[in-house]
Amino acid sequence: MKKRFIAFSLMGAVLFVQCKTSTAPQTATSATQTSAAEAAKKEFTYTSVPNDPLNARIYTLDNGLTVYLTKYDNAPRIQTYIAVRAGSKNDPADATGLAHYLEHMAFKGSTKLGTINWEKEKEELAKIEALYELYRTQKDPALRKKTYHQIDSISGVAAKYAVPNEYDKLVAAMGMKNSNASTWVEQTIYYGDIPSNQLDKWSMLESERLGVMIPRLFHTELEAVYEEKNRSLDSDQNKAFEAAFAALFPTHQYGAQTTIGTVEHLKNPSITEIKKYFDKYYIPNNMAIAMSGDLDFEQTIKTLNEHFGRWQKKDVPAYTPPQEKPIIAPIVKEILGPEAESVLMAYRFPGIQSKDALVLRMINQILSNGQAGLIDLNINQKQAALGAASFAEIYNDYSAHFLTGNPRQGQTLDQVKNLLVQQIELVKKGQFEDWLIPAIVNKNKISKMKAYESNAARATAFVDAFIARQNWADYLKQEEAFEQITKQDVMDVANRYYGNNYAVIYKRTGQDPTAQKVEKPTITPVPANREAQSDYYKQVASRTVSDLQPQFVDFKKDIQEGSLKGNIPVYYTKNQENGLFNLYYILDMGTNNDLKLGLAVDYLQYLGTDKYTAEELQKEFFKIGCSFGVSSGQDQVYVSLTGLDTNLEKGLQLFESLLQNPKADQQALNDLVAGILKDRKDAKLDKNTIHSVAMVNYAKYGPKNPFTHILSEQELKKVKPAELISRIKSIPTYQHRVLYYGPRELQNITATLNTGHIVPAALKPVPAENDFKELDIKNRNVYWTNYDMVQAELLFLTKSLNYDPKLVPTIRLYNEYFDGGMGAIVFQELRESRALAYSASSRFANASRKDRANYIMSYIGTQSDKLPEAMAGMQELLNDLPVAETNFTNAKASVRNSIATERINKVGILMNYEAARKLGVDHDIRRDIYESLDALTLDQIKAFQQQFVKGQNQTILVIGSKDRLNFKELAKYGTVKQLTLKELFGY
Repeated sequence: MKKRFIAFSLMGAVLFVQCKTSTAPQTATSATQTSAAEAAKKEFTYTSVPNDPLNARIYTLDNGLTVYLTKYDNAPRIQTYIAVRAGSKNDPADATGLAHYLEHMAFKGSTKLGTINWEKEKEELAKIEALYELYRTQKDPALRKKTYHQIDSISGVAAKYAVPNEYDKLVAAMGMKNSNASTWVEQTIYYGDIPSNQLDKWSMLESERLGVMIPRLFHTELEAVYEEKNRSLDSDQNKAFEAAFAALFPTHQYGAQTTIGTVEHLKNPSITEIKKYFDKYYIPNNMAIAMSGDLDFEQTIKTLNEHFGRWQKKDVPAYTPPQEKPIIAPIVKEILGPEAESVLMAYRFPGIQSKDALVLRMINQILSNGQAGLIDLNINQKQAALGAASFAEIYNDYSAHFLTGNPRQGQTLDQVKNLLVQQIELVKKGQFEDWLIPAIVNKNKISKMKAYESNAARATAFVDAFIARQNWADYLKQEEAFEQITKQDVMDVANRYYGNNYAVIYKRTGQDPTAQKVEKPTITPVPANREAQSDYYKQVASRTVSDLQPQFVDFKKDIQEGSLKGNIPVYYTKNQENGLFNLYYILDMGTNNDLKLGLAVDYLQYLGTDKYTAEELQKEFFKIGCSFGVSSGQDQVYVSLTGLDTNLEKGLQLFESLLQNPKADQQALNDLVAGILKDRKDAKLDKNTIHSVAMVNYAKYGPKNPFTHILSEQELKKVKPAELISRIKSIPTYQHRVLYYGPRELQNITATLNTGHIVPAALKPVPAENDFKELDIKNRNVYWTNYDMVQAELLFLTKSLNYDPKLVPTIRLYNEYFDGGMGAIVFQELRESRALAYSASSRFANASRKDRANYIMSYIGTQSDKLPEAMAGMQELLNDLPVAETNFTNAKASVRNSIATERINKVGILMNYEAARKLGVDHDIRRDIYESLDALTLDQIKAFQQQFVKGQNQTILVIGSKDRLNFKELAKYGTVKQLTLKELFGY
C-alpha cells in the first residue's frame, strides 16, 4: 500500500533541546523476573523542547532506535508508527518495487510467528528462493512456465507449515484499528491504533515480526501486488503523476523509479534481493517508533526497550542522491485514458533542508488555501475553470510543486494551463494583498490546533521529523521560520524557480495504446490453516492485561439543551481543550424535498452581499480565521460556521448577512449551470461514480432513483437567479435545530444566537419529501457496464430487512468475524489463500435511517481473467460460512476491546446524537453491542448468516472492458443485462 504522509507544522517559540533523565518505576510486568529487575534499574535519558505544543519526549535506545512519545489522553488508546528510513528511492535499479513488496512480507510473521514447524518450512522456503533466482534469469517462456510450476508446487508444501495472518489475528484481538503499512519514496511506515492496555503485547509482537524477514506465502502475496499494480495502471491520475515525476526527476529515483515497481521487475522478483534490503535498512539505528496517546512515559519506554532493545545495531548504508540537470525548456507529455481531461503542471524545488522549500509551503498557500488563495479566487471563485488546485510535495533531496486544473466545456487544456501560469506570475510580481501572509500564518496555527486533537496527526509529526533527518527542536523551529517569511522572500523564491522550467502533463480522454497489465500466473490455492496456532501466537495471546472499562455517551448528560427564539432547539457540548468552535444549523430537508434547493446552495458560494463581493466575503472570513459552508444532501441541509471562537460574532454577522441578503449574479449562475453540465459529462467517465454510485442506485431503486433525480439540462437553463435567491433566504425560515461545540457557555451562545441568528417569529414546517421506494430483489440479475480498464470490479448487492436495533449486536460481530480485517475470513480466503484479489470485502451494512433497508454489500476487484474464480470464491463464502473457533474468539475480543477503548467526545458527541436520531435510537447503541457480546455464540452467527445471507437473491454489478469480461461465466449468476450510461445517469 502506498500512502503519503502529510507534514503537520508545529507552533514554535524560543526553542532549544533539553536533556533529562527518567528512571523506570520499580514495578514492572516483563516476561521474566530477571529482565524486569534489570529494566527497573535502567535509566532512560530523553530530550524535550520548551514550549513544544506536544510536550514530547525523544529517547534513543542503546541500539540507536529513536523513540518519540507524547501524551494525549482523550481516549485509552495509543497511535503507533514504526518508521524505516528507506523507501523506493533505495530500491536497486534492476529490482524496483522491492521496498513495497518487503512491506507486504513484513506481515507474514517470523521464525516463531506464523509457523507450526519452522525447521521444515525453512527448507522449502530455501528451495523457493533458489527457484525464483533461476526464474528471473530465464527468457524462454516454456522454461519459465516449468520453473513457476515448481515454485507453485513447493509453495504448497511450505504452506502446510504456515499459519496465515497470525499477526493480523493477534492485533485484531487486541482491538487495534487501522492496522496497515505504507511505502513511499523515502520511508516505509507500519501503523496501528492500539488500546493503551495492549502496549506490552504490541511491543512483543512488533519487535518479533520486524526483527526478521521471512518470505512466507511469497507467491500468493506476489499475486496481490500484481493486482495492486493493475489497479494503478487503471488510474489515469496515477499515470499522470508518474509522468510528472519522471519529467522532473529523470535521474533521481523519485522519477526514474516508481514505488510499486515496473511490470517487468514485478514479474521477476528476487527474494534474495529483498532479504539484502531488509538486512541493510531494517536496523534499529535507521528506525523510529512514534507514539501519541494515553501513555505513561516511564512505563512505555521501559516496555519498548525490553522488546525492541534486543535488535542489533549496524552501519547504515550511505545514500548519495543523484543530481538533476536544470530544466531549460518545458517538458510536455500526454497521457491517454478513459477518465475526464485535466492538466498537471510541476516545478522542481530543492529539498527540505533548504529555506526555499519552506517558502514553497507559503507560496502553495498563497495560491491555494481553500478560501482566499489566488487560484481559489481568480479561478475557482470566478469559475474560470471547472476546478483548480495547488499542492507541494517536500522530500529530503528535492521537492515538487504541482498545479492542476480541469477544463470547462469548450476550454482547452492549454487555456487551463495558462490560467495557472497567470497565478504564478502574480506571485512573482508580488501582486497579492499584504494581509494574506499573516492570515495564512494564522490559519496554519488554527489548522495545527485542530490537527493536534488527533493522535494520528501528533505521531505523524514525529515521523515527518525523523524521515527528514531533523532533530525535534529544528523541526519545531520551522514554524518560527515560516511565520517570518516576507512578501519579498516569496517574490525572490518565485522568480528563482518559476520560469519555462516546468513539466506539463496533458491528460486526455482516449484509449491508451501503451496500456500494460501484469498477467495472471497459475497459482494453486494454499490452505488457510485457520485453527492452527504457533507457540509464539499462544504465548502472546496468553499474556494478561488490565481491563479497561467502556464509556458510553449519555445524550441527556453529555449534551445540554437550550432554546432560541422561535423555539429553535440548541444542542450544546463544551470544548474544554482549545478556542475553536463548530456551529451548525440543520434542516431535515434536501434535494428530495426541493430539487432547486441543491442548486441554490451551490449558487451561494459565488454570491456576495450589498456590502461585499463574493471574493471580498471570502477574504473577510479568511482574515478572521473562520470559514462557512452550506451543503445539501438528499434529506438534510447543513449550514456550518467554524473557526476561532473569539471571532464567532464577526463570522456570524458575515454569514447571516449572506443568508439574508445574497446579491443575485446572472453570470455566476450561467457559469454554474455550464459547470454542472460539464461535471455531469465528466461523471460518466469516472469509474467509481459509474460503479459505486450510479449502478448501486439503479440496483436499489431502478432507473428513477435519488441519483437520477436531478434537474434536466433544459430545467437548469431556465432557472432564474430570483428563484435561487428566494430559496437561500428561506433556509433559516424552516424548522431547524442548532448544534454548537465550543469554549463558551450555553447561556452565552444562546444569547449570541438570539441576537445574531435572524429568523422569523414562526418557522415553517419542511416540505414533504419525494420518497424513493427501495426495490425488492426478486430475481438474480447481473448488470454490467463497459469501461476501458485492466481489471474487473464486482459488487454483490442483497437487500435485507429494515434497520432493527435488536440485530445490531449480532451484525457487528458477524461483520467482524467475516470481514473485520486482514485476519478475517474474506481476506484470508480470497487474498491470502487463493490470491484472487488485492481488495475484497463484504459487509452487512446497517441503514442510516430507520425507514430504510439494510444491505449486504460484497466487493472484489480482480484481473478480468480471474473473474470466474473470484465470483465463485465470493459466492462460496456468502453461502457457506467457514466455521473457525479461533477467528470467532478473536472477533469477539476485537469488538470488546475496541468498544472498551473508544471514546466519543468533542463534536463527535453531537454527531453521534444526530446519527442515532435518524435511526430512532435514544442512546449510544454501542452499549447494546457490548452488553450482548458475551452471550453471542458462533452458532448464533452461523444461524444469522443462514437466515439473512445464504441463498439470498442478489444483483451483481460488474464494471470492466467488454473485450475482457467472461459473459458465459456471468450468465451462471443471473440474467445478464448491459446498462448504458444513459440508463444509469438519466441523461
